[in-house]
Amino acid sequence: MAAYVGAIARGVGWSVEQTEILKLAASMHDAGKIGIPNAVLEKPARLDAEEWKIMRTHPILGHRILSQNDTPLFKMAADIALHHHEKWDGSGYPEGLAGSDIPQSARIVAIADVFDALTMKRPYKEAWSEKAAFAEIRNCVGSHFDPELMTCFFDVHEEIVIKSSFKNES
Repeated sequence: MAAYVGAIARGVGWSVEQTEILKLAASMHDAGKIGIPNAVLEKPARLDAEEWKIMRTHPILGHRILSQNDTPLFKMAADIALHHHEKWDGSGYPEGLAGSDIPQSARIVAIADVFDALTMKRPYKEAWSEKAAFAEIRNCVGSHFDPELMTCFFDVHEEIVIKSSFKNES
């Protein structure tokens, strides 16, 4: 996922230094899952309403964990952990933020996280092809994802697919 994040960040003009921090911070986006019971995390089927309620606490838990350190890396990681499930149209969680109220770092990670999740096999689903994942993400422009970042995401499509093919070979 860090490779996808880096490609998008570079595409929207982030400096090399900030992109490297972002890539490291992105890897901690799900730190709060440490507080989620394994029965929920490893369930081989879709989560029920109560399980989703539990799962939806991981951004807040991750933010609490990562906020204990005040370095630039951990400050960015804490913001990303808290906001990577927010959606451009305000329908996300945990705070229901919309548009540019969501930190750009979290908006970038959200795109990469969804692409990664779609193209990875999970206990409850098979991996999607890159083509199908790109089509699904394209359908979410303006609702789930920042339209400007999505333009960049599609501009770096080739780099992302190449990096994804290396991931799937390992």
